[in-house]
Amino acid sequence: MSWQDNLDRLRAEHEALLTRKNQAVYVNGVYERYVNPILTAAHAPLEWRYDLDEKTNPFLMERIGIHAAFNSGAIKWNGRYLLVVRVEADDRKSFFAVAESPNGVDNFRFWPRPITMPEYGEPATNVYDMRLTAHEDGWVYGLFCVERKDHKLESDLSAATAACGIARTKDFVNWERLPDLKSRSQQRNVCLHPEFVNGKYALYTRPQDGFIDAGSGGGIGWALIDDITNAEVKEEKIISERRYHTITEVKNGEGPHPIRTDKGWLHLAHGVRGCASGLRYVLYLYMTSLEDPSKVIAQPSGLFIAPDGWEYVGDVMNVTFANGWIEDEDGKVFIYYASSDTRMHVATSSIDRLVDYCLNTEPDGGRTGLTVERINRLIDKNIAK
Repeated sequence: MSWQDNLDRLRAEHEALLTRKNQAVYVNGVYERYVNPILTAAHAPLEWRYDLDEKTNPFLMERIGIHAAFNSGAIKWNGRYLLVVRVEADDRKSFFAVAESPNGVDNFRFWPRPITMPEYGEPATNVYDMRLTAHEDGWVYGLFCVERKDHKLESDLSAATAACGIARTKDFVNWERLPDLKSRSQQRNVCLHPEFVNGKYALYTRPQDGFIDAGSGGGIGWALIDDITNAEVKEEKIISERRYHTITEVKNGEGPHPIRTDKGWLHLAHGVRGCASGLRYVLYLYMTSLEDPSKVIAQPSGLFIAPDGWEYVGDVMNVTFANGWIEDEDGKVFIYYASSDTRMHVATSSIDRLVDYCLNTEPDGGRTGLTVERINRLIDKNIAK
């Protein structure tokens, strides 16, 4: 087979992957999953990976390997479904790239070039997991994790620090980098609330003692910020707590910014617990008050979405993680989640279903006896029907 024949084959296989139709699968009435992942490493453009000049690449080798596409922020923009994807190269360095779809469930294509994100201060070793917020101030903000070497522990080659990077844009091509969030603790999973609260910007935070371990960090925090161009957490309170023997016992973090509904703010978050195979990441929902977005009014017990089947397998096993969702004009909700730090998926639901789930699912009672009581009440209700 000639060099051109091999290139034609690569292009045909790539196009077939990009145009593959997706199909919804009934799960539990709360949401639908889809058969195929919406983005994988193989979706990355050939131009990012191959030198397409026969003279300089006579064997048509992949010159830059792409390892994963996951943990994507999401936004509806000019009628298109946009994801700002965490793309990880084979060298472990993550970068951001925009992928768009006409319908939100398939036919996602990356834009021609990845995002060139300006640096702030010491250049980052790694950046990832952007939360997008179209704020009422007119900007679209991207808040993301910035990883740098921990210079206090130079001899420890795994020692790092986590900070919240802040950037804003109006076209997803040109980004203005703002100073990193100032905080007494390290921060991950920081997300910007879409509206001013008492005339201030509001952040969902996740204070933590170390790069990975939450330590004394108590859960998902809430902080009001005077100036987003010089953001500083001066006061912080925990609104969604970690709890013993629950899905949040090790740590938890806000996903995308909450969605305003007529019953309250609808939140998507992740919780982490320890198990025999390591850490297990699952998604959960909760709601806060419209009058006070820091006041929790509902938090159903248990998990919302967890790894299913082959989603369990990947670079970091047993993980579902979400930092993007989109509410359509008709109330349909697209929930974009990654599995095992490897690939992107979509689940769909509606505002009505998600609010019903939150308001009519009892909270975690904290012990086995109360779980059994809940089941028996439901059995009795169904018998009496």
